[in-house]
Amino acid sequence: MNDAMHLDKFSHNLMMDLPVNASAADKVKPQKLDYLLILDLEGKVEILEFPVVMIDAQSMEFIDSFHRFVRPTAMNEQRITEYIEGKYGKFGVDRVWNDTAILFKEVLQEFEDWIGNHNLWKKEQQGSLKSAAFVTCGNWDLKTKVPEQCKVSNIKLPNYFMEWINLKDIYLNFYCRRATGMITMMRQLQMPTVGSHHLGIDDSKNIARVVQRMLADGAMMQITAKRQSATGDVKFLFEDRIR
Repeated sequence: MNDAMHLDKFSHNLMMDLPVNASAADKVKPQKLDYLLILDLEGKVEILEFPVVMIDAQSMEFIDSFHRFVRPTAMNEQRITEYIEGKYGKFGVDRVWNDTAILFKEVLQEFEDWIGNHNLWKKEQQGSLKSAAFVTCGNWDLKTKVPEQCKVSNIKLPNYFMEWINLKDIYLNFYCRRATGMITMMRQLQMPTVGSHHLGIDDSKNIARVVQRMLADGAMMQITAKRQSATGDVKFLFEDRIR
């Protein structure tokens, strides 16, 4: 985050992109959670980008963001170069990725410092998040990809990844209509997208905008999926859900 090239390309001043209308905020129903951490990973083979946008669940206001590019653990340099040029070259951020990407283990260490500084998690307790939850657009990020990456990186799945909110399920049950992804949600809600689709920080920003809209419409954000242990099966808490 302190790298000059990274800051030049990603100002992370999301206040401008996530404004809150005072009259809309008045319509938000009381939420059981204080904060929502919108996460949208990038990378099919290994995680390449770990972006999180944090908003206040009651006021809908943007609080902070965490954004790291992730260097693969099990890929050789030639394959990494080809992978990154294909993935990020079209966005013009491949050089920034190469200059700033760090290993997933280091990303998690910095992320834990970040959530700790926001009093959402205590390192000494190694428990779940406090009054906060991840919001993902689908189950893939935390059901599949993070556990896979932890295995590749030879680290234990942290407890704060054990439960999450799948926005697709909240959307289905609140609006009584299906949305296969973020783009479909925004089209149905007649919301324009900002930034570049499949650039993780921009997708997280757009998902956060959908969350703000849903809160303003009266939706309740609640846990939709929970894992009992690091190696256990996932329990889905909504009967009507996107499969």
